[in-house]
Amino acid sequence: MFTDKAFKQRVYQTIEIGNRNDKISRAFDIFLTIVIILNITVMFLQTFDSLKPFAPLFNAIEVFTVLIFTIEYILRIWTADIRYPNMSKSKAILTFLFSWDGIIELLTILPFYFLSGFVAFRMLRVVRIFHLFRINTKIDSFHVISSVIYEKRTQIASSFFIISILMLSSSLCMYSVEHAAQPNAFKNALSGIWWSMSAVLTVGYGDIYPITTLGKAIGIIISFLGVCVVAIPTGIISAGFVEQARHAEIDPSSMQSHLNSVVIDIDSLWQNKTVKEIEDSTHLKLVAIKRGDVIMSPSSTVVIQIKDQILTLTENKTLL
Repeated sequence: MFTDKAFKQRVYQTIEIGNRNDKISRAFDIFLTIVIILNITVMFLQTFDSLKPFAPLFNAIEVFTVLIFTIEYILRIWTADIRYPNMSKSKAILTFLFSWDGIIELLTILPFYFLSGFVAFRMLRVVRIFHLFRINTKIDSFHVISSVIYEKRTQIASSFFIISILMLSSSLCMYSVEHAAQPNAFKNALSGIWWSMSAVLTVGYGDIYPITTLGKAIGIIISFLGVCVVAIPTGIISAGFVEQARHAEIDPSSMQSHLNSVVIDIDSLWQNKTVKEIEDSTHLKLVAIKRGDVIMSPSSTVVIQIKDQILTLTENKTLL
């Protein structure tokens, strides 16, 4: 049975992100999300001394949840050649192991098996929080958030670069003004980073603050600049969500009179490829992806799955 390609294909469809029409795959996604939340909840409850009488129960839940994660990790390695159909089996396995999903899944089960012994291994317990990243791959609305951040990554990186420059320059400026008045608070240019962080990000802890007239004036200016600068990444992300919402409002039935569409099946060359890979290899423009009842924006990281309906500007369906 385990050599049956159809069975392996079905296992792969089940453990991957399921569409709403596949009840088994969707049920697995919901079950795994519950298991992830349960594992994280137990991790936090184990830190309360008052709950030590429940330690055996917590340990049992931990063993059960990690066992589920381990089985899923093994199944993903086993079905790696289905996920990457254009690669050899060994290369597909290596590609998965060193992919983002593969690394995250390994880090979420590794601490359980290596918690005894050195203190460094106990620190790996914190890595289990990475389970929460995997919820992002199981829920469509969370996937929209990651898609927006990825699409706007260049603009977001630029805005954080501007914030960093403002923090460094304000730290150096405040050191020059305040060092003579309070040498213990502003010992060097980098010691003002903590103050500049609280000022630029409008946190205002108040443990380090200017006392000279010129320093207070500079602090006011930097605080105003901080409000403006911090609003930049917020605006960028908000604009990304607006774009996603506009794509979601597209009616596929009206688009089909102008665009060609195709439903991905098991023999499609587009299966398990990202939008970027498809557009780069075919020079086509993907307009929208319909997955079950959800209309998705064709973000470059979206992976095409079986039963997805692809809307494209091409008039040559042989390319699909």
